[in-house]
Amino acid sequence: MSSLKRATVMVVDDDTDVLTAVRLLLRPEVKEIITEKNPELLLSVLEKTQVDLLFLDMNYKSAVNTGNEGIYWLQKIKKLYPDLPIVMITAYADIDLAVKSLKLGATDFMVKPWQNDRLLESIKSIYKNSSLLRNADEQRAADNKLIGNSAVMQDVFYKLEKIAPTDANILILGENGTGKDLIAEAIHRKSLRGKQPYIKVDVGALTESLFESELFGHKKGAFTDAREDRTGRFEEANNGTLFLDEIGNISLAQQSRLLTVLQSRYIIPLGSNQKTDLNIRLICATNVPLNVLGDERKFRKDLIYRINTVEINVPPLRERFGDIPLLAEHFAKIYGEKYGKLNIGFSKEAMLKMELYHFPGNVRELQYAVERAVIMNETNEIEAREIIFSPIENMYDNVENKVETNLVLVERNAILKAIERRDGNISKAAKDLGITRAALYRKLNKHEI
Repeated sequence: MSSLKRATVMVVDDDTDVLTAVRLLLRPEVKEIITEKNPELLLSVLEKTQVDLLFLDMNYKSAVNTGNEGIYWLQKIKKLYPDLPIVMITAYADIDLAVKSLKLGATDFMVKPWQNDRLLESIKSIYKNSSLLRNADEQRAADNKLIGNSAVMQDVFYKLEKIAPTDANILILGENGTGKDLIAEAIHRKSLRGKQPYIKVDVGALTESLFESELFGHKKGAFTDAREDRTGRFEEANNGTLFLDEIGNISLAQQSRLLTVLQSRYIIPLGSNQKTDLNIRLICATNVPLNVLGDERKFRKDLIYRINTVEINVPPLRERFGDIPLLAEHFAKIYGEKYGKLNIGFSKEAMLKMELYHFPGNVRELQYAVERAVIMNETNEIEAREIIFSPIENMYDNVENKVETNLVLVERNAILKAIERRDGNISKAAKDLGITRAALYRKLNKHEI
């Protein structure tokens, strides 16, 4: 249940006695109580402060108590802050107006004079429900980052759902730009530790001197420049999840220290002799292939077994071509909203250009290409010439992978061009390619076209 101790409540009423009473009642119950006599100041407060619940009187200094002032401010605030719960404050004679306010978006109404117990229960109920909705929206937004209808991504999602509720240590493998960090976040959210801390550390970027201090903490005076106590990332993640990114890049000495902590399940900060017990779920990620990681000259096998109860392989974008349109449209929507270009889309040629490209930078490169195209576009349709790929990406590390992937790309591109040339007629495209219609359908399935 959501605690009112995290809630900020605002009450707007021209009656000073009402404001004083509600302030005294709510001050011990909520994080902050804001009271205001003048509704004209409402918007300036909402612009500066995250208000979780607003109580709004129906009548102010008007000579006639019509309630129209309250209705006016309700509509104005709902237009600007549609998700803000608003409770209307009314007198007995204003019940009809209160009902009208509900139809216009108010969450509830309170009749003056109210009972304190009922007021508190109403606040708790409204805040709990709005928090649940807010959390659900955040969950949907986070889940929407993981996009893919391809078979390989469906396998990833299936494994994620299976392992997330467990406490198993996870090793996420994949090239740079494939979204390993998104997979780690999703595992944490869906785990039993989802409401506990989630701490991410790029261990590959830590120097030998910073490694222990960053991960395990230190006491004041433990070394030069240690001017105050510092809590390490392991302790910050206690009872939650610790995500160690680029773990394949740490030295053998760092691996040995990490292994000791994982085996003992406690840490001792630098400059201290006090143990801190650990209760964490560990997720690691690396762009180093597992067969390379298994070379004991570079990485300890006993540490691999510690961090790799279950592994997840995140496929590169060139192995999930069918997801390119989905991802491109997703990023176009995000950046269209960001740069004030709503309903922006892609021409047929622009989408084909992206589908024919091998994306050495994976999803990250696609994301940046779409963002640049949205910025430069002057219409609602992105053209092929506006899709510019990164010149800094180097995809292939060995000749064998280069030849294999290029052959796959050649076949896929030939199929796409044949279908485009025949305006989507499969029979004519198959004839041009010198294969049967059934064979072409099998290849369409193979290449996720």
